[in-house]
Amino acid sequence: MSDRLGELQNILQSVLVSEVVELVSSLDELTLTVSSANYFSVAQRLRDDPQLAFEQLIDLCGMDYSTYKDGAQSSHSDGPRFAVVCHLLSLQHNWRLRLRVYAPDDHMPRLASIYPIWNSANWFEREAFDLFGIVFEGHEDLRRLLTDYGFIGHPFRKDFPTSGHVEMRYDAEQQRVIYQPVSIEPREITPRIIREEHYGGLH
Repeated sequence: MSDRLGELQNILQSVLVSEVVELVSSLDELTLTVSSANYFSVAQRLRDDPQLAFEQLIDLCGMDYSTYKDGAQSSHSDGPRFAVVCHLLSLQHNWRLRLRVYAPDDHMPRLASIYPIWNSANWFEREAFDLFGIVFEGHEDLRRLLTDYGFIGHPFRKDFPTSGHVEMRYDAEQQRVIYQPVSIEPREITPRIIREEHYGGLH
C-alpha cells in the first residue's frame, strides 16, 4: 500500500470510527463498506469533512451478487443480494475512494438517495433503479431511464432471461406499437473451436 493510500485509510478510520463495516485495500484502491442505515450520513461526511473532501461523485452503479464467483463460497454468498457502489474523487487531496453499501431486503432493495449530496447521482440512481430495481428513497424523479415505459422487470438482474419477457413491434393494421410475448425460441450456441495447430491451414 502506498503512503498516500495509507494516509487516507487512517483518516477514514479516525473520522468514521464505528461506521466502517469493512475497509479493504486492494490493487492500490480503497473500498469502504458501510451499512444502509449510515449510508447517507457517511456520504455527507465524506463530502464535508475537510480531511476527506470528496467533492465529486464520479460514478454510481448497482450490483447483483446472487451468482458472485459462480456460487463459490464468499463473504457475499450468505449476505444481501443487491448493493450500490460509488466512486468518489477528492480534487483537493487528489485521492479516490470506492464506497459500497448493501440493500438489506432482497425482495424490495431500498437505499437512501445521495442525490441531495452529489447531484451527479441523479441519473446514476435512475439507471440503477431501471436496471436492478433498487429503490432510492428521497429521489425526486425516480423513473426508468434506459428501458421503455412498458418494460417489465430489471434487465441487469442475474435471473432476468436473456430474451426478456415481452417484445414490441409496429402493427400496420392497428397503426401503433404493440407489445406481445417474446417470439424468439431460446437456443444454445456452441462456439466453433479453432485448435492452434491447424489454425490458418498450417500443419
